[in-house]
Amino acid sequence: MARIQGTPNVELHITIQLSESEARALDAMAGYGADAFIEVFYEKLGKAYMQDHESGLRTFLSSIRKQLPRILAKATEARNVFLEEAAQAGE
Repeated sequence: MARIQGTPNVELHITIQLSESEARALDAMAGYGADAFIEVFYEKLGKAYMQDHESGLRTFLSSIRKQLPRILAKATEARNVFLEEAAQAGE
């Protein structure tokens, strides 16, 4: 007879809302690269809290570097369009 066993799986997904200023700060922080960031983090703050989560930090910083620059560039471009239109309208 077949043995059937259920294994529960719990996943947590969190959405964080950032202001543009916060997003630009996060992008700048991630811009140092995971290796450099982690090295300095450990040097200045120690490994006690972060070491068990280093893999997650690396994927987080990688995601930030891949996704935020495009989003921020679009915000800058949109702002520039509005400024150009205002300048043309004589405002």
